[in-house]
Amino acid sequence: MVFLTLSRWIRNRGPDRYWKVQELLKHARHFRGRKNRCYSLAVRTVRRAFVYATKGRKLKKRNFRTLWIARIAAASREHGMKYPVFMSNLTKSSVQLNRRVISELAITEPRTFLSLAKLARARQQEGFAAALGDGKEPAGIFSRVVLQQ
Repeated sequence: MVFLTLSRWIRNRGPDRYWKVQELLKHARHFRGRKNRCYSLAVRTVRRAFVYATKGRKLKKRNFRTLWIARIAAASREHGMKYPVFMSNLTKSSVQLNRRVISELAITEPRTFLSLAKLARARQQEGFAAALGDGKEPAGIFSRVVLQQ
């Protein structure tokens, strides 16, 4: 473009403004009504949509974690353990699998999940034995077993 006067050159917004508008309208194409054509309406709607998208990403994480916990709880109940007991005993056994992997194992690899359940059960039994005491405590330490003898 060739501008013959300084005032017209100053008032011209140039190509940058055009591409900025087009970028925003691109995000608004799937909206209904004037919101997908009219810039001033599209600005508010696109901003609101981005806010919803941000919240949605957080909700997605929360929903997946709830789903994984439900799957693990159902599978662990099949093996006679409640979810919190199962997970805490796995943690105490130094099993470093996250909930997503454990839930996938519960669905696709039931034998592997069974071995994890057995490991958690063994750890639970160890904890009970340690709490009751096995009579091998050092001198000066009393446990229920020592008191029962």
